[in-house]
Amino acid sequence: MIYTAYQTQEYVLNPMREAAMMAAPMLHGFGFVGGGCQPLRRLAAACEVFTLARLTHKRPAFGIESITSGNRELAVTEEIVHTTPFATLLRFRKDTPVPQPRVLIVAPMSGHFATLLRETARTMLRDHDVYITDWHNARDVPMEAGRFGIDEYIDHIIEFLDVMGPASHLVSICQPCVEALAAVAVMSEDKHPATPASLTLMAGPIDCRINPTGVNELAASKPIHWFEHNLIEHVPVQFAGGRRRVYPGFVQLSAFLNMNLQRHIKSFKDYYQQIVDGDHEKAASTRRFYEEYFAVSDLHADFYLETVKLVFQEHALALGKLAYRGRIINPKTIRRTALLTVEGERDDICALGQTLAAQDLCSRLPQYLRTHYVQAGVGHYGVFSGKRWERQVYPTVRDVIYSSE
Repeated sequence: MIYTAYQTQEYVLNPMREAAMMAAPMLHGFGFVGGGCQPLRRLAAACEVFTLARLTHKRPAFGIESITSGNRELAVTEEIVHTTPFATLLRFRKDTPVPQPRVLIVAPMSGHFATLLRETARTMLRDHDVYITDWHNARDVPMEAGRFGIDEYIDHIIEFLDVMGPASHLVSICQPCVEALAAVAVMSEDKHPATPASLTLMAGPIDCRINPTGVNELAASKPIHWFEHNLIEHVPVQFAGGRRRVYPGFVQLSAFLNMNLQRHIKSFKDYYQQIVDGDHEKAASTRRFYEEYFAVSDLHADFYLETVKLVFQEHALALGKLAYRGRIINPKTIRRTALLTVEGERDDICALGQTLAAQDLCSRLPQYLRTHYVQAGVGHYGVFSGKRWERQVYPTVRDVIYSSE
């Protein structure tokens, strides 16, 4: 019922947003003519704020059109390499004089699209042949495609690596670190020819018993049936995934917003004033952030509930109890894949030690194949985006990958 009510509200507000979107340029034109008309500029700014404060349910563009590699400017094109009902294996193709290491970036399925890792991909494109898991919005996946849980997530990692071929590299960010480690363990045990040469786990919840954060405590504070009863909805029938059980992206975004509500309110107030003052550069930066942040993706209910239960409540991987297709995951089988774990000093989502735990689980991996890196002064997102990612974290990731070639 919540999903239906939300969608009804969207239908009511959309015509008003469209009107505001059309009115804003005209109001700007009159507001800045001659000496400028302050009331019109304020009205234009109000229209801009009203237009920005909306959710979208389609993936934004990655917008990576070119990158600088060495001294060369290279054009980048997106190539669909492989697709399933649940995801697309997307490659950022560029022409380089020599082959570069193939890297699969595993994006989190956490209420946003893979474009949240746009800057991660852009940085890695300098020195790598980059692929990414472009997860489809669950509300667009027809019921006949079947369920999607942790097993299916691991299936996709294995399948995509198989498509990419032997000697590829795997970089997992945030939530899917558990599935990435599980996939490599299964492939190692099976002696799969496409077992990756290296595995990088960045800010992921391998063992949430270590330094539990507010996110961890919230997930463990209620029984799993509470999450199912209060957070799971059916997709309205007018969408391709009608009747599919999901954790709606708009519900998850509401939770994120409430965690830092005053900060977001201030951002919108600042955005309004930036437009009134004609500070176009700052306004554009704020707009880009919220256009990405408000692009939401529904999560498959099975995947969400299994993640809460197995990762955050039962710590199944850390305790040697996580199963894949009836098989217990055994990270000790990983003996030839180089392992890099990366953490942020101020991460309040995956605290220090939670990702490092993978090093202990892979106890039969030779020491020379292990690397751990802690980035000082960054929170969760600073591990894989921003200046410190680009200048300090990324060189370590690159060096581990190249030393594994």
